[in-house]
Amino acid sequence: MGAHCYLCEKKPSFGNSKVERGKAKYLGGNGRKTTGITRRQFHPNLQAVCIQEGEIAHKVRVCVKCIRAGKIQKKVVRAPFTLPAADSLN
Repeated sequence: MGAHCYLCEKKPSFGNSKVERGKAKYLGGNGRKTTGITRRQFHPNLQAVCIQEGEIAHKVRVCVKCIRAGKIQKKVVRAPFTLPAADSLN
């Protein structure tokens, strides 16, 4: 299982990490100077969630953006705050 979202295929992307020294001009300084640029990775916020797809429920990694957007239906073990049915007790 790779580091990507099950629904939207969001995966790690690349960018730069920039290190600066000095004080900004608008704060009375001489200006900011870049002292180093290195490559870095931006990882999506993936969470392991049990989702329901038809009759099958399985555990997948989904980004939080998809979870908050309501694109998944979580697996329901049982309805909360309910007792088992009377006929199943016998």
